[in-house]
Amino acid sequence: MKKRNEKKWTPWEKTNYVEELVEIIGQEKNDAALAEKLSVYHENDIAEAFELLDESGRQKLYRVLDTGWISEVFSYLDDVGTYLGELEADAAADIIENMDADDAVDALQEMDDTVREKLVSLLNEEATEDIELICSYDEDEIGSMMTTNFIQINRNLTVKQAMKSMVAQAEDNDNITTIYTTDDEGILYGAIDLKDLIVAREYVPLEDLISTSYPYVLANESITENLERLKDYAEDSIPVLDKEHRIIGVITSQDLVEAVDDEMGEDYAQLAGLTTEEDLDETVQQSMKKRLPWLLILLALGLGVSTVVGMFEAVLTQLTLIVFFQSMILGMSGNAGTQSLAVTIRVLMDEELNGVDRFRLMWKEMRVGLCNGLLLGCVSFICIGCYILVIKRQTMLYAFSVSGCIGSALMVAMTISSLMGTVIPIFFNQIHVDPAVASGPLISTISDLVSVLTYYGLAWALLINVIGLTN
Repeated sequence: MKKRNEKKWTPWEKTNYVEELVEIIGQEKNDAALAEKLSVYHENDIAEAFELLDESGRQKLYRVLDTGWISEVFSYLDDVGTYLGELEADAAADIIENMDADDAVDALQEMDDTVREKLVSLLNEEATEDIELICSYDEDEIGSMMTTNFIQINRNLTVKQAMKSMVAQAEDNDNITTIYTTDDEGILYGAIDLKDLIVAREYVPLEDLISTSYPYVLANESITENLERLKDYAEDSIPVLDKEHRIIGVITSQDLVEAVDDEMGEDYAQLAGLTTEEDLDETVQQSMKKRLPWLLILLALGLGVSTVVGMFEAVLTQLTLIVFFQSMILGMSGNAGTQSLAVTIRVLMDEELNGVDRFRLMWKEMRVGLCNGLLLGCVSFICIGCYILVIKRQTMLYAFSVSGCIGSALMVAMTISSLMGTVIPIFFNQIHVDPAVASGPLISTISDLVSVLTYYGLAWALLINVIGLTN
């Protein structure tokens, strides 16, 4: 690890390297001196500084950094296509050739068709084949996110031969932490930890170093369905195999982090009633197409809520005051349902969850909703009763009858909403539909329906028909 001689590091110090880099790039005029100063910084920090520079500053970096270095920096950038467009076609093609195949594919997809075709025509045969291989898989398949940056050796080599083969391949492939072994037909046999290979004696059979039960995935398998399983292994890389079980790529830990991030983004979008995550480049028509189906469903349910409210017109006429507290009950029941939903989706990520566990979850969430509703109902009973008694100047019977109805409705609505927030995602999970899709707005609308029925039903039954309250 290189040291910065110009200042002393202290344990509590946290340096803003990006700001440092922007200043250095702007001030240093000598290319050789600039390259020397940049060499002690991580490529991710250089990438962040890169995005803050104007084109003249970026051109300086293009001149100072070699192709391999720029490729490393570009692998951390989001909008690589734009920056590649600032270079001559030959220089851009050289950078793409030096990038991992999955990063190269991402960069090319950001470009115009004409520019992309021109750059692909300039790539060498190996880079072209790797890119075509990754592009041959759908975006929801594991093959679309793999990299061809890995090392493989024959299982029949000696330790010395294996080390020599690994060193020879390491010049072009730097994912060397795990070395994969194959048989004579190229079929995956197992994996070797680099540390074990380094410390092994020459006379030790290579077979003794190979883990033959190493995890793997098939290229055409679903990313979503395998994400949790891959995370559980916590390996630096996982081999990706074709249908004949020949290794064609690997999934790195960084790929998994990005996949998890994408999955969380999609889940967040689905919680808002969208089918997929949107971006700024989508047209109005594309965004409308994603949102409209759910909005139509929610409109129908909303009309149902309004219809239910209309059924209790007599209650609204005779007890106008209760309308003021409707939004509170709707909001609290919706919040309770959403909380149960979040817990349920997280629990459902465990694929080994059985029927008993699901029942326990429903029973638990219903009890949580009941207890919270009971507590908040009691608070509402006291506070709202005092408010109506003092501020609205109503009788004690009137005030605490209304507040009692509100408190009871709150308790019942929160209990049922908590149960619905658990039952609905479990149901959708059972019929093999992503539970996140059937969440958010749907739960809220159902909670509204339950709350309206409970609130006005209790008001009609207890306040008007039993106690006989009116305005």
